[in-house]
Amino acid sequence: MGRSSGTTTATGTGPITDPFVHDPALVPLRTAALEGDWAATRAFFTGLDSPEKVTFASGLLARRHGVETYLEEAAAALPADPLPRTLLADRYVRIGWDIRSAARAKDVSREQFDRFHDWLRKAERLLIEVCAEQPGYAPAWTIRLLTARGLELGQSEARRRYDRLSAVQPHAYRAQTLLLQQLCPKWGGSWDAAHGFAQECATRAPNGSYAGVLVADAHIEHWLDLDSSEDAAYMRGIPVRDDLRHAAQVSVLHPDHRPGWHETAAHSTFALAFCLGGHFADAARHFAALGDRVTEFPWAYLPNWKSRYAKFRDTALATL
Repeated sequence: MGRSSGTTTATGTGPITDPFVHDPALVPLRTAALEGDWAATRAFFTGLDSPEKVTFASGLLARRHGVETYLEEAAAALPADPLPRTLLADRYVRIGWDIRSAARAKDVSREQFDRFHDWLRKAERLLIEVCAEQPGYAPAWTIRLLTARGLELGQSEARRRYDRLSAVQPHAYRAQTLLLQQLCPKWGGSWDAAHGFAQECATRAPNGSYAGVLVADAHIEHWLDLDSSEDAAYMRGIPVRDDLRHAAQVSVLHPDHRPGWHETAAHSTFALAFCLGGHFADAARHFAALGDRVTEFPWAYLPNWKSRYAKFRDTALATL
């Protein structure tokens, strides 16, 4: 259900971050959410042909304020159906994370943490029920990676949940991105673990999948953790550049790649990673594929990211 072509043309109108503009196939989900229409929401999800699309769309729905009202009604009315409870749990997690904010733990108040954990526990209770009833329901296991991280259940528990998921859905991209965050030092992991996992996913996945994007994600996270005297040198390094080139070639630049709903995020990530190292010719192919589309993550890691994005894009496209 992605675009028929991986390349679009930049118009100079500024970055477009709305995923419903990126792919009009998602618009019925937005309409259903705005109208609080469970029947239309269910029809949208049951029409999807993979768990990966379900988890992507679930994440989008979870960002819509107020949808918990009609999802709670659906979950109560359909106690044997895992879908409404899973979507509701994803929304509860989003509510909690919005309260916590993206700040480092030291900058989050005790009250914020308490409210954050309350929402995540509500989500976890729903997901435990779903996974007990349907152990192979991949979307629920995916969201349980978020609750494991937020509730600080540790690396081993997060990995256990990922292993349960990957047994029924190998190469689950959203789940991989969630576990990668858990494996970073800011959540109790290590750079060896984070980079090792990213490389493992990229190596094991079929050529043309999105797994290679994890390599770029890991390098951006590592760069973010360095002090200013080290960060530029890290991304400029030849080993990092070569890692990024290889990861792009086996994923979104591979002949077997078929654009999907993760397309904008994938090219956005590679574009930023190459730009941070000054590798603008490498970034150019990703900017060309994006046109005016972009995702806030990971670009929002940069102060005044939209202006930085515009300057980087102009510099990169000038190399074509």
